[in-house]
Amino acid sequence: MNTHLKAKQPQHFFNKTNNTGTERLLTLTLLGLLSALTLPSCGGGSDQYSVGFMKMDSPAPASKSAMAPPAPANQQAAAAEVPRSQPQLIKKAQLNLLVKSIDQSIREISAIVQKQQGDILGLQDSKPQDPSSRPTASLQIRVPQNKLETAINAMAKLGTVQNRSLTVEDVTAQLVDSEARLRNLRKSEEMVLKIMERSGSVGDVLKAAKELSTIRESIERLDAQLKSLRNQVAYSTINLNLEAAISAAAPAQPSLGLRVQETWGKATNSLSEFTFSLFAFILWLLVFSPYLLLGAGAVYGVNRLRKPKK
Repeated sequence: MNTHLKAKQPQHFFNKTNNTGTERLLTLTLLGLLSALTLPSCGGGSDQYSVGFMKMDSPAPASKSAMAPPAPANQQAAAAEVPRSQPQLIKKAQLNLLVKSIDQSIREISAIVQKQQGDILGLQDSKPQDPSSRPTASLQIRVPQNKLETAINAMAKLGTVQNRSLTVEDVTAQLVDSEARLRNLRKSEEMVLKIMERSGSVGDVLKAAKELSTIRESIERLDAQLKSLRNQVAYSTINLNLEAAISAAAPAQPSLGLRVQETWGKATNSLSEFTFSLFAFILWLLVFSPYLLLGAGAVYGVNRLRKPKK
């Protein structure tokens, strides 16, 4: 019995020692795994952490970015040099000028607009009757947006600038939203057309046709708005006001001879008109003379009947 106990005691100690070593090995392994998970997440960010986690937990394939070969240098440079979309702006300018001659300035402005590939949309030239008032003119001009500043600077040299202003409206978001809505409407149109092709009943076809008509009406309206906005972005408007530097000269007084001649002409003209009027009156009397005689006879007869008989 004692011999059996001595033989078992070393074996139990040996097993305990092996279990302790195994536990230590497992502990070290777990610490290594935790350090391997923690260090990449601290140093490289969430992307590196997710890649390390996939490698350790499961044999899942690596991500596409890890499997794909690196992009060539020219492609990376091209991607870095892609410009951002330019803002879509509607520009309107106002310019008031004091010029020497309205007519001469209008001719020069027409030449400037033609050179800048623009158009004159409206012209209003005012010449007052009062000699003390100054002649004025207003023009509405449209030029390409990239030539707006050049056109304004050229027009400003024609006289003295009294007022100059520029208003800008950013319609980038409006254009992007309208284009997205237009794309969605076109997709809806295609879907309704496919439904009409597959549908068999008359009622479904009529409903689809009504819906298609509404969608196409919205597409046309939205397309017109987009074209108008793009046109306003492509061409800028200039409202130009011109004013003469000096008032209109008073008319020269005619001489005595011219006055006498003018009076004689008016008098002879009045005499001829009176003669023709009198001649026309006599002709009217001759034409209506029978009726006048009948009327006179009727009046005479009535008067005779009213007189008392002696």
